[in-house]
This record gives sequence, structure tokens and C-alpha cells, in this order.
Amino acid sequence: MSKSNYFSSKSVFGQLISLIDDTIIRKEVKKCDSDRYTKRFTTKDHLISMLFCSFSKCTSLREISVAMLGLSGKTSSFQLNHIPKRSTLSDANKKRDVLVFENIYHQLLKQYGGFLSDSRIKDVINKQVKIFDSSTISLFKDIMGCVGRNPKSGKRKGGIKVHTVVNADEIVPSLVWFSEAKTHDHNFLEKLKCDENTIYVFDKGYNDYRAFEHFTTQKTGFVTRIKDNALYISIEKIDIGERIHNGTLEDEIIEIDVKKGKEISKLRLRKVRFYDRVNKREFEFLTNLFELRADLIAALYKTRWQIELLFKQLKQNFPLKYFLGDNENAIKIQIYCVLIVNLLLAVVKKKLKRSWAFSNLVSFCKIHLFNYINLMRFLENPEKDWIIDKAKQEQLSFQW
Repeated sequence: MSKSNYFSSKSVFGQLISLIDDTIIRKEVKKCDSDRYTKRFTTKDHLISMLFCSFSKCTSLREISVAMLGLSGKTSSFQLNHIPKRSTLSDANKKRDVLVFENIYHQLLKQYGGFLSDSRIKDVINKQVKIFDSSTISLFKDIMGCVGRNPKSGKRKGGIKVHTVVNADEIVPSLVWFSEAKTHDHNFLEKLKCDENTIYVFDKGYNDYRAFEHFTTQKTGFVTRIKDNALYISIEKIDIGERIHNGTLEDEIIEIDVKKGKEISKLRLRKVRFYDRVNKREFEFLTNLFELRADLIAALYKTRWQIELLFKQLKQNFPLKYFLGDNENAIKIQIYCVLIVNLLLAVVKKKLKRSWAFSNLVSFCKIHLFNYINLMRFLENPEKDWIIDKAKQEQLSFQW
């Protein structure tokens, strides 16, 4: 075969790393002082090593260390200065503050957020819709508390709960918070920023009447599902008229009791009963948005499915079943590096005119991580080299 039309002076890994501006890393390293007392294995080396782990789906520290030893002569495009030994990487994961990785992720999100954004939802309701949910990552060690009963094997099944906020017009997390798996979801509500231009969408596992009152006081909208055992008083039935044709079965103003110690206050909310013709199910939604149409309330809740797809994407495509450390800091670093890789691949996917499934894109990058292929040109037309080479072979056969 003749020289590839997709040749690049940078490896695929180098091209992906180049999406991270060096000034972002330097700025956050200085801000967090994360290279203090560091002789050789700097924050940048640490970051690149952990990103390599995520891209190549390594499942152990030794696997990362041994695999990276084969990178001799291939590190100039992403400026890796020190390939770590297993113990060096273990110590760095334990001791280096996760905040520097968190800040790098948020700076990248700030840089690429506008590019990844799809503003159609915001254009309809003129507010930012944010979805949040949690996902538990199981750990078969006593990390961050235990969940469930003790199995016969004697191994206690630990778990970390990852609470995530996603802008409905984006496809990557904008806020991440960690807790023990046994911690109740509603504790996460205290972390949310409230303003009149935001609507939060979440499932009924986060139901907290005091939080609902706080949202309403701060003029922040929310949409959730009402619990089956919820106690309330019906204040007013809203005439649905022709809206029954869009699936709205009932629309009413209700009043609930909000308990604060010995004090009880009253809070008025809106309850919408909606029939989903696709799934042939009834849903009851609870919201403080009185001005929106009932079918839009249902449509807002439907956007919550995006975060379920995000959790599925992360768990299926990246090494979140195997953790490289048995301490909280190491686990958080690994998760933030997975989020960075997920964001970089989302940027690549968004730039492409040709449609690629995210899982196929992840697999391609893993297989060709250190091949010198122009990533974007190849992904736009992967058959080009094959077609040209085949045409030349046919031409030679014809001449013979």
C-alpha cells in the first residue's frame, strides 16, 4: 500500500491531548500548588498518565506503567516528561489534591461548552434547563462506607455515589459531587445554585419539601414527579380544555405542608397528571412553574432521560469497574479523568460531519491510540485509503 493519505506528525493520543490548552494546566497547577514538593512526576505527567488509562481502558496501575514504557519516542507530541512506576502513580493518586483535576475539567467545559451546546430548549422557554441525578458505582472494598448486607465471601460491598448536573442543551456534566452510597440523595440539593433563569429537573428520589420552598423563594423553577404517598390539599382545578389532546389529564394547584422543626408553613405548587401515549403510562408531575403549559411540563421532565444515557455511556465505555486505588482521592481523580476524556471525545464527535456512534469512536481511539493517523480526516472518510489502494491494484492487474 502507498503512503497513507491520513498520515499525521502526531499520534491519535497526541491529537486528543492537544485539545487541552497547556495554559489551562499551568494556571490550575499554580492555583492549586499541586506541584509543590514534586521532583519529577508533575501534575501534567500525572494527568496524561490517567488520561492514557481512560483512553486505553487499563485496569491496574501496573498495566498503565508497563504499557507506557513502550511510548519511547512517541511522547514529544504531548510532552510527557516522566513515565511513572506503579508505586509513583499510586502515591500521586493518593496524595495529589483532586481539586486540580476538577478545575481542569471545568475550564475545559468552559472552553468547549458553547461549542457542545444545543440551544433549542433554551430558545423555547428562555431559561436554562438543568438535569441532575445520581449513579452508584459499586466497590468491593470498604471504601466510603458500605452498602447492603455482608456477603458470605466476607467482602463488604462499598460504593461511591456520583451526583451529576447536566445542562439540557449539553451532553457533558457541569457539576459533579461525590458521597457515600448510603447518603440520601436530597443532601445534594444544598449544592445547587438558584437563580430565576434556571429550571431544575430531577426524579422523585430527591423530593424534599424544604428544598422546594427554597427553590420557590429564590424564583428557581423545578420539575419532578410526585411521590405516591404525598400528602397535599387540592386548592384549585385548572381547566384543561382542549389540552387533553396533548396528553394532559389533570392540572391543579395544590398545597403542601413544609415542616421546619416545630414550625409548619404552607407551600403552593402545581400538580400535572399526564398520559404518555408512547409508553402507555400515566405520570404525575410536581412543579412551581405556573405559567408554562402542562404538556411543556411533561416535555421538560422527558429531557431527564439524557442524564441516564450519560451514565450509561460513561459506565460502558470507560474503566469505572476497576479502580486504581483504595482511597477516596484516587477514585475521584480517576472519575474526573474519565470525565475529561468523555468531554474530549464529545468535542471530536461534534466536529465531525459524518455520524459516528460514541462507543465506536471510543473503540477506534483505543485501537489506534499511538498510530500516526490524522484523526479528523480519517473519521470523516475512513474508506478513502482502502478505495484508492484497491483501484491501483485493479489498474495494475489490468495492465498485466
